[in-house]
Amino acid sequence: MTITLEDIGRRFNQEWIFKGINYQFNSGGKYAILGPNGSGKSTLLRVVLGNLSPSEGVITYNNQKNIPVERIYESISFAAPYLDLIEEFTLQETIDFHFKFKALQKGFDEEMVLELLGLKKSQDKALKHFSSGMKQRTKLVLACCTDTPILLLDEPTSNLDKQGVVWYHELIARFTADRLVIVGSNQEAEYSFCNHFVQITDYK
Repeated sequence: MTITLEDIGRRFNQEWIFKGINYQFNSGGKYAILGPNGSGKSTLLRVVLGNLSPSEGVITYNNQKNIPVERIYESISFAAPYLDLIEEFTLQETIDFHFKFKALQKGFDEEMVLELLGLKKSQDKALKHFSSGMKQRTKLVLACCTDTPILLLDEPTSNLDKQGVVWYHELIARFTADRLVIVGSNQEAEYSFCNHFVQITDYK
């Protein structure tokens, strides 16, 4: 899987968030999009995700053949603190619902997802009663346990305590070996495993 950005720019009203991005993300690579808060990291991730169109430039997705942007969601898993979960669903219903649309990692089942979360006692509890940390763990597990070639993470350790950050790194080590991973962050603990870096401030 390759994602190619050619002269990508995005603006809101007359203000450019970033422009002139020429970059290629390749399968197996671990990429960090870096910059201070409000610099456009999340906006760039949303452009890569395909749910926000660039104001200029072209983005192409290729996995032996070109994939149209309206189909790229099938190849991407995404987790972010602002990503909404259905609050009225229980944890078990959330897992069931998610994997009706996405395939589980090979050799995995929903029981193993629950065990990985460490929230088996809360499987029948509605998400509206979960703490922000429990919700973030749920989002990360759903994304990591989904069988897709691309994993996008925006501020992945938001709302996690120290134990949760260790758990996050265990998830990354276990589920990202051959995947294209892109992390939007300004905290080194979230992207320390990355080997490629994009400074969003270079494209202002």
